[in-house]
Amino acid sequence: MKMVKKYAGVMLCAAVSLSLAACGPQESSSEKTSSKGSELVVWEDKEKSIGIKDAVAEFEKEHDIKVKVVEKPYAQQIEDLRMDGPAGTGPDVLTMPGDQIGTAVTEGLIKELNVEKDVQSLYTDASIQSQMVDQKLYGLPKAVETTVLFYNKDLISEDGLPQTLEEWYDYSKKTADGSKFGFLALFDQIYYAQSVMGGYGGYIFGKDKDGNDDPSDLGINNEGAVKGAELIQKFYQDGLFPAGIVGEQGINVLESLFTEGKAAAIISGPWNVEAFSKAGIDYGITKLPKLENGKNMSSFIGVKSYNVSAFSKHAELAQELAVFLANEKNSKKRYEQTKEVPAVQSLASDTDIMKSEAARAVTEQSRFSEQTPNIPEMNEIWTPADSALQTIATGKADPKRALDQAAETAKGQMKAKHSGT
Repeated sequence: MKMVKKYAGVMLCAAVSLSLAACGPQESSSEKTSSKGSELVVWEDKEKSIGIKDAVAEFEKEHDIKVKVVEKPYAQQIEDLRMDGPAGTGPDVLTMPGDQIGTAVTEGLIKELNVEKDVQSLYTDASIQSQMVDQKLYGLPKAVETTVLFYNKDLISEDGLPQTLEEWYDYSKKTADGSKFGFLALFDQIYYAQSVMGGYGGYIFGKDKDGNDDPSDLGINNEGAVKGAELIQKFYQDGLFPAGIVGEQGINVLESLFTEGKAAAIISGPWNVEAFSKAGIDYGITKLPKLENGKNMSSFIGVKSYNVSAFSKHAELAQELAVFLANEKNSKKRYEQTKEVPAVQSLASDTDIMKSEAARAVTEQSRFSEQTPNIPEMNEIWTPADSALQTIATGKADPKRALDQAAETAKGQMKAKHSGT
């Protein structure tokens, strides 16, 4: 995802003794009696409604209803749902990043889905797991993304690509002169830095006996995470990354250097395919490089999903629409219009989709990727981890000290905000 993180704090129902299901309105028997002539509202991602236009028209015809599609930035939809849902002006179906699911469930904003196992089995394991909370399903995945390596073919050939991050360091030492650079990445942010730290054994949360994220087991400052952060720091200390690549404007600097032909390679995501193409860059895309320990750089798997609002007056019909939009046929049609890689397992080998270099790179990198944690406690990781990485990048703190402080801050925030939830 393109820096989708740092979400608003958890807003729990006022009556703690009530079950989470009570947070959202319940569908009465009278509301279930007839859907004919009803209107469903779908919140789709910006500039992506073209991908479901035909599917929506087909669903409208089959069910004799109207479906209104509204485009909103998908990372902000949960925020709008907090206000619009209770006011009765929200959607029936919305789009969310997978790492917001836990927070949305805790707040009672989305409904559990009653979907057969054969439908669930359509999707890749990582994508369907992103929609699970306490073994219950709350959405259906429609697209997956990971970070990948973009390289400028005018500056470096495919055959000449360094195979490890350490080799990219050596390449950059020979290339970087203050105005032009070799390899660049937003390593001052945990979303990207975890690719290195994770490859050396760092992790966000450990797992409990059932395989769920365990917020009591924090790995952002373990030995592997520190080793990865030490390697990251070398790129900054040795002048291989420009100073402007640190902080909020870093992403703009990185993308500009690449589109201006001043960076041989960058870590980014499929969200930039169209922008880089319009910039006229002759680029290639491949998976992330390996590390010197032989492991491939990891990455977070971002999952976009269709979810049913807890405030929907037609929840059963809304679920049916979500299932329809995310099925194999419509997932492929959506890809053809949006170029977002579908989460359906069978489409990972579809010849039409695999003609795309970006789709192949995302599919290959997914083998080395990890699910972005979707529990509410993840909200307490982003800011402390990013702050630590920025002090590491600017040389204001050594990696161990900075990451220890980040872990301490995150633990304190989790205890204050999530104890007993």
